Amino acid sequence: QVQLVESGGGLVQPGGSLTLSCTVSGRIYAVGAMAWYRQAPGKQRELVAAMTGPGRTNYLDSVKGRFTISRDNGKNTVYLQMSSLVPEDTAVYYCNADIAPVGGPRRDYWGQGTQVTVQY
Repeated sequence: QVQLVESGGGLVQPGGSLTLSCTVSGRIYAVGAMAWYRQAPGKQRELVAAMTGPGRTNYLDSVKGRFTISRDNGKNTVYLQMSSLVPEDTAVYYCNADIAPVGGPRRDYWGQGTQVTVQY
C-alpha cells in the first residue's frame, strides 16, 4: 500500500523556520510531480509549492523568497523549507504526489497532514 508519510510540523515563533518532509512508502514504479498544499481553518486548500520536473518549481506568491521545495529522488522524499514564518502561514500542510504504484493505476496521493502553527 502506497502512503505519504509527513513529518516536521510544530509550533514556531514568527520569524522562525521549519522544514517539512514527506516520504513515499510502498511498492512503486515511479514518482512524478510532488507538491505541498496547506489549509487554514475556514479556508480552502491552496497550493504552496510544487516540483513538476527537474528544476521546475512554482510557489504561492505569498511564500516566494521564504519557502523552498526540494526533493531527494533516491529517498522518494520531498521537503519544504520554510523561513521567516508569519502567523498567516499557520495551517495544516499536506504533501501531494503523482505516483505510479505497483499493481495499480497512476494517480495522486495525499499525506495525512502536519500542523504548522506560527505564534508567540
